[in-house]
Amino acid sequence: MIVTQLTQMGKGRYKVYIEERPAFVLYRGELNRLGIRAGEEITEESLREIREEILPLRAKKRAMNLLQKRQYTSAGLREKLRDGEYPEPCIEEALAYVESYGYVDDLRYTKDFVIYHMDRKSRTRIEQDLFRKGISKDMVRAVFDELEEEGTRQDEEAMIRSLLEKKKYDAQTSDRQEKQRMYAFLYRKGFHSEAINRALLLDIT
Repeated sequence: MIVTQLTQMGKGRYKVYIEERPAFVLYRGELNRLGIRAGEEITEESLREIREEILPLRAKKRAMNLLQKRQYTSAGLREKLRDGEYPEPCIEEALAYVESYGYVDDLRYTKDFVIYHMDRKSRTRIEQDLFRKGISKDMVRAVFDELEEEGTRQDEEAMIRSLLEKKKYDAQTSDRQEKQRMYAFLYRKGFHSEAINRALLLDIT
């Protein structure tokens, strides 16, 4: 197979194209050591070393470095590794590695996220945030169910009242237009209509 192109990506990194297709990213020193040059053939031994040794090890180290800075879901970490243009087999190997040591645990991440945000965000907003992070609906619901069984429940009306106090809303003096404006504000935050109406004292009959 022929290396048809080497494209510099910054910081001494190069994207290697084989037979006109992007194959992987290597550092300049690795290119020199393996004798990889544009327009020349790449040996099977070099390909094996790159795919089975160099890139899997680098993907694991990258995953560990990312996890030292913050928590990630499996989906979030996968996306970060894809941004680094690691091949999919290397990404899956790196994920399996960090998961085997408990460094990535979607269930633990979900529970921590819910507990941290449940006093300041609606359940709907928390669910939406977690879905965007790649957490399944079933896992999110299971965590909420588990917390409720443990006696930890959300009080949406209390959260709404707190927001209304910050907005200096007065149900007794506010006119219909102001109530509708506050309704829209709270609805966008994911609160349920019934809880909003009770807090705003709206006539919904």
